[in-house]
Amino acid sequence: MSTSSSPPRGLGGAGAPAERGVGAGAPVLAFDVGGTDIKSALFDAEGNARGLQRTATPNLSENPASALIEELARLAGGLRAQHPDVVPEALGFVVPGIVDADAGTGVFASNLGWRNAPLRALAAERMHLPIAFDHDVRSASWAEHELGGARAFDDVVVLIIGTGIAGAILVGGQPYTAGGYAGEIGHSPVGGPLVNGEELLCPCGARGCLEAIASAGAIARRYQAATGTVPDGARDVIARAAAGDEIAARIWNDALDALALSLAQLTAVLAPEAIVIGGGLSRAETLFDELRARLGARLSFHRMPQLVPAELQGNAGLLGAALRARELT
Repeated sequence: MSTSSSPPRGLGGAGAPAERGVGAGAPVLAFDVGGTDIKSALFDAEGNARGLQRTATPNLSENPASALIEELARLAGGLRAQHPDVVPEALGFVVPGIVDADAGTGVFASNLGWRNAPLRALAAERMHLPIAFDHDVRSASWAEHELGGARAFDDVVVLIIGTGIAGAILVGGQPYTAGGYAGEIGHSPVGGPLVNGEELLCPCGARGCLEAIASAGAIARRYQAATGTVPDGARDVIARAAAGDEIAARIWNDALDALALSLAQLTAVLAPEAIVIGGGLSRAETLFDELRARLGARLSFHRMPQLVPAELQGNAGLLGAALRARELT
């Protein structure tokens, strides 16, 4: 990897959080593609993000893979025009869904509409640059390993708890991908509470998935279904639980139990040195103390992993895309 070990710099930019850059190295373009928006920046030779912006993901319904590449080309052209003094040597972009980074293929993305799309080849043909292509959460995890909360560990699981739950696994300091199918921790079966005699239905179509019980989206949905009151997100439900709301307390307790069970399973199978937790729910005040206690109660001879907050938060995927692009220079 061509990045240096110099202290990373802040990303800066209008409206951007004060987060890390990627250190000194080759200038690169980086894109983090989501179902609703695309984050983009041009990283200069000192690792600063130029023109960091978030733009709406366009309608990709006609030919989603080609339409996405055209949108990235448009954004890349704008960044290069705004900063003609920075000449990128490579481009990195990351996408959600099932991603085979080795093959350069977007295997499946329900939000964006492609199956087995040769995204890296399409980008290389259109951009005329070396292209790094990866999964968004795996890329964010790589950035956490290189720059953030996971940098002290080689065997680590990164768990992102937001609207859904996504994860990534690093073994010996390298991502474990299994053709893009590894790391779907949110869709590991944990059982949990029953409704009309059945486990909770997950958006993926299965029942009893971790995401259906413990994601921020699930916590808010379950509270609304039980009370008819629309909460201001999962953290509102957690606050109501702390204030004595019995229904909120039950839903939060279900989420914590499901998370602790999932972490215990990961610990028994992978024995990670640490589990790094990010996403909106990671900022809930009681989360880490509760998980440490419940995980400890489930383990016996196992090595207790450190539970560590993610440090990079919202721009981790973009930073990971830049790091991966740097590897090609």
